[in-house]
Amino acid sequence: MSVNLQWILSDAALDAEQTSSQRQLAIALSAVPQTNAQPAPLNLCLVLDRSGSMGGAPMQTVKAAAHRLVDRLSAQDRLSVVVFDHRAEVLISNQPMLDPNGAKLQIDSLRAGGGTAIDEGLKLGIEEVAKGKQDAISQIFLLTDGENEHGDDDRCLKLAQLATDYGLTVSTLGFGDHWNQDVIEKIADAGGGSLSYIQQPDAAIAQFSRLFSRIQTVALTSAYLKLTLSPQSRLAELKPIAQVKPEVVELDLQRSAEQVMVRLGDLMVDTPRVVLVNLYISQLPEGIHPIASIQVQYDAPSQAATGLMSERLTVEICAQARYQPKPNPQVQQHILMLAKYRQTKIAETKLQAGDRQGAATMLQSAAQTALQMGDTKAATVLQANATQLQLGKTLSERDRKQTQIVSKTSLR
Repeated sequence: MSVNLQWILSDAALDAEQTSSQRQLAIALSAVPQTNAQPAPLNLCLVLDRSGSMGGAPMQTVKAAAHRLVDRLSAQDRLSVVVFDHRAEVLISNQPMLDPNGAKLQIDSLRAGGGTAIDEGLKLGIEEVAKGKQDAISQIFLLTDGENEHGDDDRCLKLAQLATDYGLTVSTLGFGDHWNQDVIEKIADAGGGSLSYIQQPDAAIAQFSRLFSRIQTVALTSAYLKLTLSPQSRLAELKPIAQVKPEVVELDLQRSAEQVMVRLGDLMVDTPRVVLVNLYISQLPEGIHPIASIQVQYDAPSQAATGLMSERLTVEICAQARYQPKPNPQVQQHILMLAKYRQTKIAETKLQAGDRQGAATMLQSAAQTALQMGDTKAATVLQANATQLQLGKTLSERDRKQTQIVSKTSLR
């Protein structure tokens, strides 16, 4: 098992007369499976909200979605289920999936009632999935439909970060329209997973299935990108590195001398993670120059191997006396994707501050950015919400969550 590591610059050349040039470096990373190699088993924990608001159709569809996941697990895979209201308990302890029907019966015993303490559920979920993480692809699916009224939001984020330290991945599913979109997104981002929005109860099965299909393509875990800059290169001061595919995530950096390390988490076979780095390059004489090197550290559960290293690639740029700009269209798409996300984040901040017109302006900008990308579905959502605000109307919780989802992904 190895890493497919590729890079592209927003422009492969720069003007040798310029004292400083800005470039975006796009780095794509995916897993390369070994021929005839057995995949690592899955180690899945469902952390499910059973608070009173989940009663009726929501609970029934979540049970049905969980049943579908049980059916897709093999005897080598492991499952645990944690449920929470204002307290948390283990419904199914971490175990190989040798008795699917018994697991379904336990899931069917779920009853809704009580308040919501997300952090209690997440803590217990981490404890359960950690029991079976050896040489496995370990994942937590956290579903909630409400605010963390009996819990601590900061504790949730610390727990998500703790999960990644253990080599676990946390994905979140917001059910309905009343979950805290800021907190649930941050849990997924900190946990290295993805955010899903279940608008209607009958969409639960599809969203669980989508997430499960995604984790089935995970082959490598605990991946870290190591970026070493040349003396002529430096990172932008503000938010210099972000993931732009499969969804947008602002990434935290660990710095040591000229090296920067960024945690990426899982690497998939079919879907590359694409990271965008914002660089400034000092004046260079004519010719080809190294400006950075990149390498990936990762674990390969199917090989029971940890701390493996990919090949080291050198990023080079050509300094030209007669420079003609040649923007790379693929990197331009990545830049627009990140711009759309950041514009909608600014709009949400303005909306929370009561600045509706400012929020409308930023949403219009994000809609235009989406159109430039060819993402007409996202543009429609963003423009409709901008128009609502311009007309003096408020955005519903559903409107705001749709905006959040289209900002993080491309709907083309």
